[in-house]
Amino acid sequence: MTTVVRAEPERFRIDESHVSVGFLAGHARFADVLGQFTDVSGGFVYDAQTQTLVSGRVEVAAETVFTGHDERDGHLRGGDFLAVDAHPVIAFEASGYEPVDDRQGVLSGDLTLLGVTRAIELDLTLNRRGDHPIGGADTLGGSARGTIQRSEFGMDYALQGDLVSDAIELIVEFEAVRQDD
Repeated sequence: MTTVVRAEPERFRIDESHVSVGFLAGHARFADVLGQFTDVSGGFVYDAQTQTLVSGRVEVAAETVFTGHDERDGHLRGGDFLAVDAHPVIAFEASGYEPVDDRQGVLSGDLTLLGVTRAIELDLTLNRRGDHPIGGADTLGGSARGTIQRSEFGMDYALQGDLVSDAIELIVEFEAVRQDD
């Protein structure tokens, strides 16, 4: 007699002290500006045995954009870019994960920015899963990369002459802690 053991999807909460959502934006084709958001939260439901993502949501507080330059950060918060008063949250709603191997795959979902929702894909690497060396919590760590076109979200300031690039590289690093139900 054969017994089939099935894993159950597990709920993970993103560790807000160990998550980074960053971006690279080209400036006049001279160099890229590196920025990040300092307030990120969310979670997901994932079955590691079948590599199936059941659901996931990440929210970013748009007003927490930081590039290390106060005047530029103020401009990014304004109407030319993030319009944080009208659109305080940038949200990613995961819709699927297609594994390439045990550690890598493509994460798909809908990104809502400036009230516009578009499907995006991120290359995801699952770095490590195990008991965290500080506190022992069951932790899953990952890295995601992708590119969006900001014009697709209605952000067209300084596109002419490529003063600010249309292509924005996304950089995501996270640790997520398994939650007991």
